Amino acid sequence: MNTYELIAPCHFGLEAVLKKEIYDLGYDIVSVEDGKVTFEGDAEAICRANVNLRTAERVLIKVGQFKAVTFTELFDKTKDLPWEEFIPVDGKFWVTKANSVNSKLFSSSDIQSIVKKAIVERLKTKYRVGWFKEDGVSYPIRVNILKDTVTIGLDTTGNSLHKRGYRPMAGKAPISECLAAALIKLTPWNKDRILVDPFCGSGTFPIEAAMIAANIAPGMNREFTAEKWANITPKKEWYEAVSEANDLVNLNIETDIQGFDLDENVIRIARQNAVNAGVDKLIHFQKRAVAELSHPKKYGFVITNPPYGERLEEKEALPEIYTALGRQFSKLDGWSAYVITSYEDTEKYFGRKADKNRKIYNGMLKTYFYSFLGPKPPKREG
Repeated sequence: MNTYELIAPCHFGLEAVLKKEIYDLGYDIVSVEDGKVTFEGDAEAICRANVNLRTAERVLIKVGQFKAVTFTELFDKTKDLPWEEFIPVDGKFWVTKANSVNSKLFSSSDIQSIVKKAIVERLKTKYRVGWFKEDGVSYPIRVNILKDTVTIGLDTTGNSLHKRGYRPMAGKAPISECLAAALIKLTPWNKDRILVDPFCGSGTFPIEAAMIAANIAPGMNREFTAEKWANITPKKEWYEAVSEANDLVNLNIETDIQGFDLDENVIRIARQNAVNAGVDKLIHFQKRAVAELSHPKKYGFVITNPPYGERLEEKEALPEIYTALGRQFSKLDGWSAYVITSYEDTEKYFGRKADKNRKIYNGMLKTYFYSFLGPKPPKREG
């Protein structure tokens, strides 16, 4: 079976979380760079990574990497790559995305066009045909150019891995499922500990936590582009990856995961999303203001994505919101709080300096993940 270099892009600042996920799946890490982790794997690895990875955005097969500062170089070096090993004669192929950062080649549309032409010329020679119908299975291609180094990969995933399928409807400014899962994994929370999100919106943090608790693989109930690539990932491999994931699910657990929001409508959406994800029995959603945040037990976690105030009229309400969050948190016994926000006065109004402060890009928006740490609970005897 062929072995490939596989590239898993992720949110900037969360590479270490993804690296551990890949390692836990049993694969060797090749490199960790800003916004991506590269690892080695075969067809089985492509399937298992797509089904199981919570914090990656997609899985790419690395076709080639080279330096290019002119479009002629880009054409020639793309043409030199072994495209016939990946794309069959009837394959439909196109460059679905081209990114360029700090490079002499920066026009996305020109990069897309030239890479496509180079692949066509290569395959014309190899398949001895003058033109391609491209009426077969889709093989989308992604190009990334960073400091004049071109990386070209085949996209095995299709729709981003954050599209788990449980969230057809979302509230305002929803957090990505991949980002929510990664942030939860940055904390010491586990299924035996309490988790409350007082700004839960459409329920992403509680649902991702419940899926982690029940060991539900995020990609079990969706489709992937490479499922149709019989030449690379046979159907049998996909079936076995999903079957393996299904065997690991454990819904017979006790959890204390709660989501609150002021908006009754988004609470309804959150409940339906939890049903879609198969974790509705593990989460309690309730219409409740942050000023009513409370819990009788010790050593719980607040993990939340409060309003950022991106619109001017919302910004005026932020001091009151963050003050209420900080005040109620201070009443919780031995708890820890983890807050992702772009609001620069978070610590001021929360009423406490964060123990840790990690910069994370949520899309193009620079945010901070503030950690307000409580004491560790005593170890259980026995």
